[in-house]
Amino acid sequence: MITQNTRRALICGVSGQDGSYLARLLLDKGYEVWGTSRDAQAMTFSNLSRLGILGRVRTLSMAVNDFRSVLQTITSSEPDEIYNLSGQSSVGLSFEQPVETLESIAIGTLNLLEAIRFLKRPARFYNAGSSECFGDIEAGAADEATPFHPRSPYAVAKVTAHGLVANYREAYGLFACTGILFNHESPLRPERFVTQKIVRAAARIANGGSDKLRLGNLEIYRDWGWAPDYVTAMWLMLQQNVAEDFVIATGRTVSLQYFVEKAFAHFGLDWQRYVESDSSLLRPSDIRFGRANPAKAARLLGWQHRLDVDGVIDEMCVVASNEQTGSSEPPTILWTPR
Repeated sequence: MITQNTRRALICGVSGQDGSYLARLLLDKGYEVWGTSRDAQAMTFSNLSRLGILGRVRTLSMAVNDFRSVLQTITSSEPDEIYNLSGQSSVGLSFEQPVETLESIAIGTLNLLEAIRFLKRPARFYNAGSSECFGDIEAGAADEATPFHPRSPYAVAKVTAHGLVANYREAYGLFACTGILFNHESPLRPERFVTQKIVRAAARIANGGSDKLRLGNLEIYRDWGWAPDYVTAMWLMLQQNVAEDFVIATGRTVSLQYFVEKAFAHFGLDWQRYVESDSSLLRPSDIRFGRANPAKAARLLGWQHRLDVDGVIDEMCVVASNEQTGSSEPPTILWTPR
């Protein structure tokens, strides 16, 4: 492990779920934190505000697909650690915006790596990978040696970025690694993500709402974890003596129907009365099974998840309920990474 005094981190995409939790974690560890957004002056950074850290993060604008913008940002911030969490983050949207998805993820990652190489900075680089790279995992569980089989423009972009990180690590000796993260959720998720869509719909119905919840395929299986746990894994990856890629997951897979049932049951509701199937929400291609083996992260990073899917559902439902009722009851472990 490297020794740590006062360090400076640059979080590309600090306004999102992971970026905000990571900023909180690093601030708690004594880091000076810089964070980027495409237009920092227009961005409200509502997630940073929810976590109570907006005034402690130095925000600046950066277009990750513009090399000059990336170069200027790294020159200005002079980071010891760079976390690449930027880029288009929705699998479904990637079918509608494939070019923007490829540019923001693949070209964005290349620009960051090339800027580090060009400036000869000793910065350590974390890249946000995705379990979507694996495609369907029909048998066994995916680990770091499992071949990729991407089934969406988003996954193709993530596979490309993963390969670029490995190439720059091997060709130029950069300390660069990718975290292959399986699904991870929290109350900071926007409602376009299905888990938040489910939880908020159940909370509204329980509070007297009459809306129906429309979903696509309920027979997809995912490993859902807790986002604050996962940003800890990101940080741990950059504290090692050798840069390596890691699968980050809970090791437990359940169906989307299970998630729906548990979320509605939290509010005392029978999900079958309120959920309708909508074929327009089906994707051109989708992953049915997602299974993970995070043993390497446990062995080399000492990382363990705190919450599996049941805990994730309960914590998200508590916040959604409080939002509906206007309660000021404080959350339990909602905002604090380990």
